Parts: sequence; structure tokens; C-alpha cells
Amino acid sequence: MGRANKVVLAYSGGVDTSVCIPYLQQEWGVQQIITLAADLGQGDELGPIRDKALRCGAIESLVENVQEEFVKNYAFPAIRANALYENRYPLSTALARPLIAKLLVNVAQKYGADAVAHGCTGKGNDQVRFDLAISALDPNLKILAPAREWGMSREETIAYGEKFGIESPVKKSSPFSIDRNLLGRSIEAGSLEDPSTEPPEEIYLMTKAIKDTPNEPEYLEIGFERGYPVSLNGQYLDPVQLIVQLNEKVGNHGVGRIDMIENRVVGIKSREIYEAPALLVLIDAHRDLESLTLIGDVTHYKRGIEDTYAQLIYRGLWYSPLKEALDAFIDKTQESVTGTVRIKLFKGNAQIVGRSSKNSIYAPDLATYGSDDKFDHKAAEGFIYVWGLPTRVWSQKNRS
Repeated sequence: MGRANKVVLAYSGGVDTSVCIPYLQQEWGVQQIITLAADLGQGDELGPIRDKALRCGAIESLVENVQEEFVKNYAFPAIRANALYENRYPLSTALARPLIAKLLVNVAQKYGADAVAHGCTGKGNDQVRFDLAISALDPNLKILAPAREWGMSREETIAYGEKFGIESPVKKSSPFSIDRNLLGRSIEAGSLEDPSTEPPEEIYLMTKAIKDTPNEPEYLEIGFERGYPVSLNGQYLDPVQLIVQLNEKVGNHGVGRIDMIENRVVGIKSREIYEAPALLVLIDAHRDLESLTLIGDVTHYKRGIEDTYAQLIYRGLWYSPLKEALDAFIDKTQESVTGTVRIKLFKGNAQIVGRSSKNSIYAPDLATYGSDDKFDHKAAEGFIYVWGLPTRVWSQKNRS
């Protein structure tokens, strides 16, 4: 059944997206397929990807390096929002999806395609993120999701691909499902599906086991300007290099692992393992700098905004009116968030040990308990009387 004539397919080079090419052609009558791979810092995986797509039947295979855009326009806004889904996951994988969706739409419009496609299954979060983002950016584009409909097992998918010359994996397939980009890695499936099973050390690549970490602590100084990370140990770095260097330094001390039971968008729980060394430390440092530069009621109110912001990203609503409105609020709060945070890395811990800012509203002469104390202690009694008045009135009425 033909659903589209020309399709832009989000392509990773894996089994599912490779099989999508002949499947779209043979089963759904698609005439022309253009594949698009986004270079998000996943490394060597992108090497042979262009040729593989062409061998599988694509008429054109595009690879776009968007690492800088990924960090500047997606990771950094999430850091300014201190975005942690369920207060733990820094959205390293989720943040890539709205960018890939934007690339798909741009290429579809450039080449006159009438549809875009992805290889997401019906149980995951990514199908939601892609579909919602694409629809928000171009509601007229058709969205095709073959893997959500073909009903084939992994073995059947490989066999289907082999009928059309798509080679099966040459080595024994890993039992784990892994997604990687510049911000981190997500690992699931295999033995990890048992929540009581300790993850094997072999799954980690970005973070060292504690026994292999240095026996001496390392100190880092991270500089921020208006909430944006800009420097490491006094050296200004471009966004990509800052993430690369932080990942290496932080991961070297065993910092950046997350093992959590996560509530997926589709309503099921899944056990997820993440490595996100730089992102976790940057969010922690940024939040700490806010405590020095923002007034209390702003930081308290912003905490609720941050949780909503993280949920919007996780649930595929990056391109939504609420997200846009929250961005405006967050941008206003960041005007004074400029300064430096000092972090001590040692044996799996990243401990904040100092912070400084020209915009600090920490007043030593008010905070001190020494002889320089300028706080008016006598004023406290009147403040407490007024502050506690509603409680006293209520108590007299209800406890008498």
C-alpha cells in the first residue's frame, strides 16, 4: 500500500533503520528514500553509514554534523533550567530528538518529500518525541513508522533484511540496547530488564569503575555567563570542547552513572542505565551558582518550573507553547547567573567546594556570627510576631 512517494528517513545505520529502506519500498510502495543521519558526537559509528544506506536502496544519504547546535541550542537551555527528569535523568538522549526532528523536516522541505520516517518501536519514548516534534514543525508532513507496525521480532527483522542484501551483524549481537551522543549514553534491555540485577561493568564506556579511578582528588573550576557554561579551569572553550573535556575529566573519577526505574511516556516502567558525566556536573554546578546569585523566592519558584521543563522535554513537547513560555521565564532568571563554581572530583563523587560571583547576594556582614555582624537582632522579635500572627489566631480559635 503506497503511503508516500518520497520519504526522508532518520537513519542510524542499525538493523531496524536499514531494514526500513526495503520495507518502505516493498511493502508500502515508497518510490524514493533519502536517509538522514545526525552527527551528535556518537563517534566511529557514523563512518560507513553513508555507503550502507545507499547499498540498502536509498537514493541519497545525508550525514549532518550538528554537534555545536546540539550543545548550544538544546543542552545549554536544559542546563539553565536544571532539567532532571524524575529528579535524576539529565535527558541526554531525549534532548537529541527535537534536533533530529528539525533536521528531518528541513530536509523534507528542501527535497520536496511528502513524508518523513523513523525506526522507533511502539513501546519507546522516541516515537512520541519524533512524532510530536515533526507535527509541531510541519503538520502537513506524513509520518511513517514501519517498526511500529511490521510486528517482526529481532530475528525476523534481520532475516527480512538479508532477503534484500542487508548483511546481518558480523559479531554476536549485544544483548543491550545502547544510544550514544556527545552528552552521554543510555543502556537498556538484556540482563538489565531485571531491576534487582547489578549492571555489569562492561556496559560502561564513559565512566571508570571506582577501583580504577585516581587515588588523588582533582579540582575543576567551571565558569558560567548568564547561566551558560563558558570555561573550564579558567580557559574559555567552545561548547563542544567544553562538554568533551568535562566528560573525560569527570568520567575519569567514576562520576556520572545513573541506574533508575523510569516512567516512560507510554505508561510503562523501564530500567535505564545512563552515563552523563559532564551534563550531571554542569547542572549541579549551575544550580549551586543560582543559590548565590538569585533571591530566594525566585529559586524556590524556579524549582517547580524546572520539573515541568524536564517533563516537557522527556514527553516530546520541546516545540510547544508552554516550553516557549518557560524559556522566557528562565532566560530572565539567568541575567545574574555569572560566576565560577569549584568542584572536587574523587572516587565517584563530585563535591562542590566553592563558588564566587560578581553578582553574589550573599552578604558576609549579615551572615557572620562574628564581631562584624550587622544584622539587627532586635528586629527579629517584631518579624516573628507578624509572621506567626495567622498561626496564633488560628490556634486560639481551634485549640481553646
